[in-house]
Amino acid sequence: MYGRHFGHHPHRARHSRHGVGGHGGGHGRRGGPRLGRFLEHGDLRFVLLALVEEAPSHGYELIRTLEERTGGAYRPSPGAIYPTLALLEDEGFVAQSQGSGARKLYEITPAGREALEPQRPSVAAIFARMNETGDEVGRHKVRRGMENVKTALRLRASRGLSEAEAEAVAAILDEAAGKIERVGA
Repeated sequence: MYGRHFGHHPHRARHSRHGVGGHGGGHGRRGGPRLGRFLEHGDLRFVLLALVEEAPSHGYELIRTLEERTGGAYRPSPGAIYPTLALLEDEGFVAQSQGSGARKLYEITPAGREALEPQRPSVAAIFARMNETGDEVGRHKVRRGMENVKTALRLRASRGLSEAEAEAVAAILDEAAGKIERVGA
């Protein structure tokens, strides 16, 4: 009923291809994470090399992997990923192999491993920032959900509750508490 963005003001949040806020780390004015740019110029090349070293992948898988690592805060566009993969291929750092279906998998080459080696510390730091942001996004989602429940309860209580309605609300909250306790168990 209240959806993901209960209380959301569409004109307040600034959305960009880098996520809400469109700037570097920190917090937005509404208390949530201000999600921003993870990569400096040229970093994407080495991040992609590290990812295809972990597992040969096609472009869409790489986009999804980066989005998952950041909890959805960063989703590079195909217009950034595919030209970078083409550049890496031109440099001899990745090679395409036949994947399932029509999609080509990108695999790291020995030259790619050699180019990646001196960049490993910076790639590790980027992955750490992505993981921290993913964790922060998860915490923000939980806080947002808690606020949605509190607001819904206040609004419903302000209209008055009969005994039966109060019991129904309490049963819903008890059921939700039980489900939350079982998450990940």
